[in-house]
Parts: sequence; C-alpha cells; structure tokens
Amino acid sequence: MSDVQTTAQRTIVPGPKPSTAIDLWEISKYNQYGYGAWTYGPGLPHDKRLDLMPAAYRVPAVMKKTKLLNFFTISDIHITDKESPNQLIYIQRLHPHLPVGASIYSGIMLYTTHVLDAAVQTVNALHKRNPLDFGISLGDTCNSTQYNETRWYIDVLDGKVIRPSSGDHRGAETIDYQKPYKAAGLDKSIPWYQALGNHDHFWMGSIPVDYSLRKDLLQSFITDEVFATGDVLSDPRKINDRDYYVGVLDGSTPYGDIKYAGPVGNFKSPPKVAADPDRRSLLRSEWMQEYFKTSSQPVGHGFNRTDAEKGFASYSFMPKSNIPLKVIVLDNTQKEDDGSVDIHGHGFLDRARWAWLKTELAEGTAAGQLMIIAAHVPIGVEVTAPNSEMGWWTDPQNAVTLPDLIAELQSHPNLIMWMAGHRHLNTVKAFISPDPVNAPEKGFWHVETPSLRDFPQQFRTFEIYLNSDGTLSIVTTNVDPAVKERTPAAISRQYAVAAMQIVQTWDTTTKWNSTNDPTIKPMPTGSYNAELVKPLSPAMKAKIKTLYPIFGIYQNDEAGFSPGWAESSGSINRK
Repeated sequence: MSDVQTTAQRTIVPGPKPSTAIDLWEISKYNQYGYGAWTYGPGLPHDKRLDLMPAAYRVPAVMKKTKLLNFFTISDIHITDKESPNQLIYIQRLHPHLPVGASIYSGIMLYTTHVLDAAVQTVNALHKRNPLDFGISLGDTCNSTQYNETRWYIDVLDGKVIRPSSGDHRGAETIDYQKPYKAAGLDKSIPWYQALGNHDHFWMGSIPVDYSLRKDLLQSFITDEVFATGDVLSDPRKINDRDYYVGVLDGSTPYGDIKYAGPVGNFKSPPKVAADPDRRSLLRSEWMQEYFKTSSQPVGHGFNRTDAEKGFASYSFMPKSNIPLKVIVLDNTQKEDDGSVDIHGHGFLDRARWAWLKTELAEGTAAGQLMIIAAHVPIGVEVTAPNSEMGWWTDPQNAVTLPDLIAELQSHPNLIMWMAGHRHLNTVKAFISPDPVNAPEKGFWHVETPSLRDFPQQFRTFEIYLNSDGTLSIVTTNVDPAVKERTPAAISRQYAVAAMQIVQTWDTTTKWNSTNDPTIKPMPTGSYNAELVKPLSPAMKAKIKTLYPIFGIYQNDEAGFSPGWAESSGSINRK
C-alpha cells in the first residue's frame, strides 16, 4: 500500500460511455466494448466554504491552526451474500436504467468484502502518516440484514480469515471472488464506532422482515428455494405476488453468472440452492449484539454505550477526554412495526429517539461541548422530499417534522456538523443560521459520505481545526481505496465504473440534490473536498480560549471577526 493518495493528490476519472450499448449483467462483454475504463486525473482542491460566516467576514492573511481531531467515515458498504436465494437480482432487468436498480444488481456484488479490505488497508496507511483518532461507519454495513453479511463486515475490520461464499461454496477453490483470504484488519490503535442503516435491519433495506405483508419472508433467507416475488421496485406491495424468481449468482463462474431468474412460468418447478443457516435475518437487537463479538476496540463499537439488548441504537461518545467535543450517533431509520407499505428508507425519529436527541443536544450545550451528529439518513437535501424514498418521513408517527428538526438543531450553536450516508453521494450542504447577521453560529454543515460499493467507492477523512481568528475549520477529503492491478478490489472498481456508464447512475443520482440550493456545489468525478468554516458562539470562544491560548489571537469586532492583533501566550502543536 505504498501508493496511497487521497483525491487531493489525484482523482479517478471514468472514461466516456462506449458507443455499443450492453446490459448491466453482460459482464463478460465489459472489456470487449471498453466498459469500466478509467484513468487518474488531477487532484481536487479543497473548496474553502464561508457560507456560514457573516457577509463582512474576511479570511486573515495569516491563519494559525490547532488540530482537534482527525477521523474517517465509511458508509454503505453493503456486504453482500451473492448466493442468497431472496435477493432482487432479476427485478433490476425490469428497470434497466433505474439508478436504484444498479444497487440491487451489478457486478460489484461479487467483491464487496474485498473493497472493504482495500479501504481498511488504505486507512491504515493514512494513519501511519497522520494518526487518526477514530473511525465511524454510517450504516448499511450489510445488504439485507443477514448474519453472514454482518459477520464478514466485522471480521474484515477485525482482520480475520474471510470465506466470502455461502451455501455449497461453489468456486471457493478456483474463482477469485470466492476464495478465502486473510483480511488486513483495521490498525488496533484506531477505535471504530457503528451507526445503524436501513439495510442493517430491513430486507434489501426496504421491507421489515417480521412485519412484512409477505409471511414467508423470514423463512426465505434460510430455505433452499429461490424466492419468487413481484416487481417491488414499482410497488413494494407486490412482494406478495409470485411473478418472478429473483435468481442468484453462480459462484463457480468467473463473472458470477445469474441463474434461476425469470418469470415463474418459465420453470417447471421452483429452482433450488444449497440452504445455509448463516443467511438468517437478524433483528436490530441481534445485529447490534454482533458488535460485541469483536477483537477490535471498543467492544460493542458504541453499542456498549446504549441499551443494545432492546435495540436502542443511539448513543454518544467523547473521542478525546481533553477535547470539548462529543459525537452523537443517531439512529434515524424507520421502525419495523410502523405499518408502512412504502420503501423503508425514510428519515424518522420516534418519540424516544427524539427526546433522547434533544437531551443530548441540551447537555452538550450546557457542558460547553462542540457537537457532531452522525446518522445514516441525511436531512434537507432531497429534491423530491417528502415524496422521495430517502427523504424525511411525513407520516404522523414521526415525532418531529423536518422544519422542526432543523429549528431544534439551529438552536444549539455548538452543533458544527451533521454527517450522513444513505444516498451514496458526496454532497455538502450549509444550513445557514436563521439570523446570519447577529447569530451566524446557529448555522451548521451537512456532509454526506458516499458508498464503498457503488461509484465512486470512497470514504472520507475529517480534520477539525481551531483557527486563530475565532472560527473552526472542518477539512474533509474523499479517499479512493488503493488497489493493485488485477486484484479483486481493482476489478470491483472497473465494475463500479461500468455500472455508472451503463445505467448512468451518476448523472441521475446527482439530480437528487436540491437544484435551487446555492450551498450545494458540483462534484467533479463524483468527489468533493472542502474546508468548511464554522463560526463559534461567544460563550464557546471564551471557553476555547482558556484551553488553547492561540485561539482568539485575532480580536473580533461587531462586523464579524475582522483581524486585529491581541496578546497570546502558551505553546501549542501547530499544523
């Protein structure tokens, strides 16, 4: 891993879409027609963002910085048991150009554990150069609630031997993506924490397993019969139809050929696979308990700080005891028993989680702590919300509306950032203060981390600095996992680029961003690096100045942080 660089040094640039049209599942033709080609392009500079600052603010010519934290986020890994009998592989063919269809089926499914392993090795290399204080995964670790998917995910981070196949383990001795291998494991000095995503406790991230209209859904995970269902992409209620066998991937073939898929009428009898009890679906409490079976730190990976046995997946932690900053990890996924027949990808807080969040924010404000919220579902970025499957849920069961949630967040000036995954995008949005002149500190940043599965297959790093003019900087950088040619992770990158070219996922998914929001900027080649400047409240500045003497070296006037020299003493570590 000597050739580890971030997107600040170089970027992955996909080639143009080839002229010959092929289908997503025709993987054997990718090389023939040039699908999946990419090159290295120039680095992507950090866009210095002053959206939250007063109009009169001017960046000082000399800015001294004190580093508070350095951490990474990963999200939407979607570790996939490609041989599971109840996926929706064939349904993608009914919607060949629907972006979400590529998340249901693409060649990337063959290599999900390998991409995570490559990302972990890249994190380790970055850690040696610039030590990381912690990492956090923002959810959707597994693809469809399965026990084996969850274990592969944790075991990759723990550095265990991975056997990335199931059932009768076809191709495990001859096919690259099926062969067992020893994962590198995250550097043991880096603690990592976990958030809950919708795919972690809903079938295919969409439908509750125990409360589904389909009574045999729970059994379908561990049976030997390939699942038959309707076109749930057009209407989730069609799960009760038995129109199509969804198919599995054949692990004995180099390209994971699709088999046992198509209209039910094409089959004389239900197609069979080797059953595997390790495919069983996990309840959210069972999924959380798996994080206590780990060799990395902390045991429980955050769920040790909450009532994991009852499935309460929200908690908070202080990354460093000497830094007044806490991370609030919020479960904002839907409930299993909400009775909704829609796709369960909406943002949602029940009364207990809403009350808990308000308490955490109030306690952080009272204690003079900077705060970061880490959740799976983003807020305020969806074009079609509330109609979007990923927007904030408008059902009366939701304890808070999106406007009221944002108002509560903006009432806590120590909140600096909301981090999310879910949409597989790198979008950065500014929630500007409702009183930008007199109280700019009520604004906060919203940063999304993309998927390790779909293009651009990246994670993010965050460096948080105190600036000597009374502001805070969040420097966030996209990172492509370093891969060697012809390795499984390198092949996955080709397949991710090919899927983007064939289905045009990037062109379409970026349109999910609010087009009339001037704080959302273009993302060249899918990436976006930025330095996000955040004003602090007078009370927080006064507290920080006692802890870090260099902070406040510039005096602020009523116009908003204009530079003027003041006395400062003490020694610090400088960037």
